[in-house]
Amino acid sequence: MRPPLPVVGEPRLDLPAPDVADAVGVAGLLADRTRAGILRMLADGPHCVCEMAAALGERDNNVSNHLARLREAGLVRAARHEANARFLYYERDEAAVGRALAALREVIG
Repeated sequence: MRPPLPVVGEPRLDLPAPDVADAVGVAGLLADRTRAGILRMLADGPHCVCEMAAALGERDNNVSNHLARLREAGLVRAARHEANARFLYYERDEAAVGRALAALREVIG
């Protein structure tokens, strides 16, 4: 059983609301299993859509749609394969991922 909360006096009705918009945006992106899996896979280095789709048990077009959301958020970027331009490889933008992690840490410590 938890001890009772300490009494702090009168209610503080003038507290400012925290700005959690960035954290909410990141959390919304990561709330999807496929997008979270993609970001985790890309932590190990660049991968093409077909590799990620196979690993995640998803169709290529579904993974591409999730990558588009992550690209719009700035968390990933794409580049064509040097030898075969047919393949599009994705990698994490580590600076953007660091900012996203910082936004989440502000909320959950």
